[in-house]
Amino acid sequence: MIKRYFATKDNTITNAFNESLTSQSVSASMGQSDILEVFSIYGQVSSSGDGFSLEESRILVQFNVDEIETEISAGIIPSDAKYYLRLFNAEHGQTLPLDYTMEAHAVDGEWQEGLGLDMEGYTDLSYGYGSNWIVRSGSTAWVAEGGDIHAGTSATQNFITGLEDLNVEITTQVNAWMDGARTNDGLMVRLPTALTDGTQPRSYYTKKFFARGSQFFHKRPCLEVRWDSSLQDDRINFYASSSLASAADNTNTIYLYNYNRGQLTNIPDVDTGPIFVNLYDTLGGDVLTQCVDTPATGGLVATGIYTASVCLETTSSTIRDVWFSGSTEYHTGTIDVEQFSALSAAPENHLVVTVSNNRSHHYTEQTSRFYFYIREKNWSPSIYTTATAAPTTEVYENLHFKITKVVTDETIFDYDTTNNSTLLSYDARGNYFDLDIGMLEPNYTYQIELALYNVATKTYEQLSFKHKFRVVNNEY
Repeated sequence: MIKRYFATKDNTITNAFNESLTSQSVSASMGQSDILEVFSIYGQVSSSGDGFSLEESRILVQFNVDEIETEISAGIIPSDAKYYLRLFNAEHGQTLPLDYTMEAHAVDGEWQEGLGLDMEGYTDLSYGYGSNWIVRSGSTAWVAEGGDIHAGTSATQNFITGLEDLNVEITTQVNAWMDGARTNDGLMVRLPTALTDGTQPRSYYTKKFFARGSQFFHKRPCLEVRWDSSLQDDRINFYASSSLASAADNTNTIYLYNYNRGQLTNIPDVDTGPIFVNLYDTLGGDVLTQCVDTPATGGLVATGIYTASVCLETTSSTIRDVWFSGSTEYHTGTIDVEQFSALSAAPENHLVVTVSNNRSHHYTEQTSRFYFYIREKNWSPSIYTTATAAPTTEVYENLHFKITKVVTDETIFDYDTTNNSTLLSYDARGNYFDLDIGMLEPNYTYQIELALYNVATKTYEQLSFKHKFRVVNNEY
């Protein structure tokens, strides 16, 4: 899953010369600008005593991690989630540097955002409020001009074309803030010292990002949290044990969801303790012997959700699973059993996909779950199947989603096959994913696309499926 937290303050600080090239704009305030800027300028001014001048611009940005801690405590975000600093490229008509590295450091010392706007002539000064190259707030100076940072907190990214967004992992820094090991004073984004100390007679002018005051909703600086929230419930993807499969592939993970008055709650007598699962051909018959343990031992994975891994050699097409603890049975389910089989050629991803719980619009205050019905493209049911049964969806383990904004064709959330934050879950109803609608700008239409891993080419292949939905404000 993915969640975004937008910046609470940001600023650009610089020691660049003003237009007259006679003094440096170290007192300039740019905290209210809708642009953030990083650059270095070499040799714009020279003197016999000081040599060639070095000018630099750096970014300060800060996020409220208290919101993240609250959601960790509520079990919404796991403690092992990954955190990424996202700054989005702002195109401009000035020179753009190529082939360089940018760093993000944890700031050491509280700073004020400031009220200035002017990023051209640097005519807006701090006047006792805000941060600049010399001071971090009011009249309180940085220990070192240009801002103070904690040692050893650098996250780096290479920019090849210069048009890239900044997208760096800062998990270590965020965890240090939340653990109390370091005060959350935000981050500084700058060029490395090796590029700005004068050893390279070269300028890197200029890289611009959108600031938190930007009119572009999805371009604002954000702290992006990513984690694999997928649940793969093999009740709909259950395979009998076979010599064609490994021990891991012969194992099926099944889930029990305990809903009480519409809420997931732990079973009181089980709570976080073990729960057990027996398998039967028919209820009242003999317990089937499983490959590992009979009964299988399960446990709690989230509030009200229990899971157990089972392995069974059987030729039956249907089995029954009974969840119990002691003498109390809590649930009896039905599982359709598939058999492994070898193929003469690799399967193809020719699929028909629809959203089975389709809604035309979603509200910004909600988290929506999107379910997908998937079948082979040339599947043709018999008249009997059509008349007597609802079609059964296929499910896939390596299926990812992508979200784009239709009017601008802007990718909001791209496929994440590294952290699997875009990996779809599946249960008895099919593949699905949850999306926090509050991360999307209201009154616009968005599009879902899917990509499935192709076992033949060992790459992800985008499906022809597209689903559009609109985000609206709930004003009533």
